Amino acid sequence: MERTFTAERAAHARAVAEAAGRRVGRPVAHPTDKIEYARLLKAQGSSYGEISTKTGIPKTSLHRYLQG
Repeated sequence: MERTFTAERAAHARAVAEAAGRRVGRPVAHPTDKIEYARLLKAQGSSYGEISTKTGIPKTSLHRYLQG
């Protein structure tokens, strides 16, 4: 029964936060503008190391963002 109450409280808290305009869930790791800048640099022929240095995004994350 307590598990049900906990789930209801969590659902209510999420609904209240969304209604107030707050983002619910895990925070965004890297802003969209930085990812787009990384795509631009990759299109210009920059290496992952150079892009990582300029944007501050780790190389492992760049591989994930720029793979497709």
